This record gives sequence, structure tokens and C-alpha cells, in this order.
Amino acid sequence: MRKQTVYGKFIELSMKIAVVGATGLVGQKILEVLDERDFPLKELIPVASARSLGKKILYQGKEYSVIGMEEAINRKPAIAIFSAGGQTSLDWAPEFAKNGTTVIDNSSAWRMDPRKKLVIPEINAYSLSTEDKVIANPNCSTIQLIMALAPLHRKYGIKRVVVSTYQSVTGTGKNAVDQLYAEESPSNRVTESPSNRAYPHQIYRNCLPHCDVFLDNDYTKEEIKLLNETRKILDDDSINLTATAVRVPVVGGHSESVNIEFNNDFDLDELKKLLNNSPGVVVQDNPKANLYPMPINANGKDEVFVGRIRRDYSQKKSLNLWIVSDNLRKGAATNAIQIAEYLVKSNLVDS
Repeated sequence: MRKQTVYGKFIELSMKIAVVGATGLVGQKILEVLDERDFPLKELIPVASARSLGKKILYQGKEYSVIGMEEAINRKPAIAIFSAGGQTSLDWAPEFAKNGTTVIDNSSAWRMDPRKKLVIPEINAYSLSTEDKVIANPNCSTIQLIMALAPLHRKYGIKRVVVSTYQSVTGTGKNAVDQLYAEESPSNRVTESPSNRAYPHQIYRNCLPHCDVFLDNDYTKEEIKLLNETRKILDDDSINLTATAVRVPVVGGHSESVNIEFNNDFDLDELKKLLNNSPGVVVQDNPKANLYPMPINANGKDEVFVGRIRRDYSQKKSLNLWIVSDNLRKGAATNAIQIAEYLVKSNLVDS
């Protein structure tokens, strides 16, 4: 049987992988990244809602038919990567898990469940075991933030973080991308059909300080996710974080302006070196050469890019950063597949 390499280890090509939500934006990106990384699988099981049943998916030159949940469970995949919404995950992830499948879930359904691990492989994959049958993938904006924060927190201790996000429309989904493109075309104004709109206002040539729904405290769910998920992943409830999440007319790539107050002071050159030596992080920080991270350059890449690294002179022991990453890749698909690769490498799933 043909072998492939994951993290330098040869793996027999005998694994069944289910992708739940295979026809959606993130699902399609999962298939793309699985192919790129040549993930060791024997059989792909594309799964979607009833309206997509029977649809054909092409993967590595082979055609697969989209099937339903129950049939997918009965095929007993080793791993199921979910990207089909929170309620679908709540309903079906436990059913897959009961049948021996390890679920990696992209929704918010399990992230704050104290019994479930919230994993960024470079940060805390070591915590996974064979007992973890449902594993939560963090929010896209959280992943890129923590990729930069984690090494700094270990070295200097984070006291407080202030985040302003500039989030791509792809974070909302295909209907949001359709709305933006339609608003760009005067002959096809989506604003004339409110039922087709992802946002309550025009997004073309606009910015909306509104990601996800508003809560009773006037923060959005996206903003509160950043606080709660940061504390859980870094295992430190003493970290204070406040956020303003903004949707911008960009197709692909989230950006974040981040201000950090540390418990301990830092040497700026040492801090930059620490970031640049952190797995999955690339420092792009040469203002004189106009070098800084931008979503147009991060699009299609798996790294988290950090720049505009400078002291905050208004507050002691404080720092400003600009963080950019492709939200559909490292923010969703790639992170989930990296978890799957870690499970395979560490013999935490059966093939």
C-alpha cells in the first residue's frame, strides 16, 4: 500500500476522512488544503445538507458523491472535519464520536465547553489524547491573534490586550461575498433584494463595526469570542482583553490592530526575534521599505504575518502589533487539518 509523509513520519494510506459541509466556502478550502498537503487518506467522504446530496466533488482526479450524515457515520471515518454550522455540530458530532470517529469542529458549538479542547497545533496540540473525540477549532480571528500572543505571553506575561479587527467578508460566508460583488455592479444591486443580503447595510466601500450578533452588553459575539477563547487557549483567566470587530470590503484575509500591555518589560529586538522564530509566524516589519502585512499578500498562505511592531509610548511595558492571516486557511481549514495531522503523527486515531 502506498505511503505518505506527515510531519516526517511515513503513514499507510488507509484512512477515511469525512468533510462535513464539503460544498461550503470553508469545506471547499478544506478539500483544497487536504490536496495541497497530500494528507494520507484512502477515502474521502464529502458530506452536506439534503439539498446537496448527490452533488459531485472532484478530489485528486477522482469523483466523489456528496452523502448524508447517517451514511457517513456508517462508513466509520477515522476523522470528520466539520464546517457546517453550530447546530449541525451539536446534533451530529456526538453521533460520529460514538461510532469511533474523531471530530474536528470549525463552528463555535464546542469551543467553550470545558470538556472539549480548543486547539491551535503550534500552541497546545500536546494536550490532545485518544480520549478527545470532539476537538474544537478556534475562531479565525482568535487563531491569528494567539499565534502572535502565545510566545509573547510565555516570555513577558500578558496583562491586557486591546484588539481592533478588520475582517474579510469571507468570514461571513458565500452570501456575503455575493453581496459585495453585487454591490460593486450597479446593474445587479443586491440591496434591492434584502433577503439575499448578509449584512444590514452596504459593505461595498464601507466598514461595518458589526461582526456576528449583538449581545445584551452591546458587544458582538465575535468580540466576546476573542476574550473567552484567548483565555482558554492560553489557560490564563487573568488576561484582560477588549475588542472591536469590524467587517471590511476585503475578499480573503483578516487584519488586526493589537495593543498589548505586559507584566514584564521587553527588549524590542529580542521580541521581534522571538516572534520570527515562532512556528507559523512570519515577521514583515520594515516600515522604511513599506514592508508590513497586508491581506492581499496573505491570501492563499498558511502563515500568520506580523508587522508594525513598536512600543506604545503612552503606557509602560506596552506594544503595538499588526497581524494578518488568511481566515479561510490558517483561520479555519489549515488549522483543522494541522490538528488532523497531529492526531495521525501521534497515533491518536485509528486508520
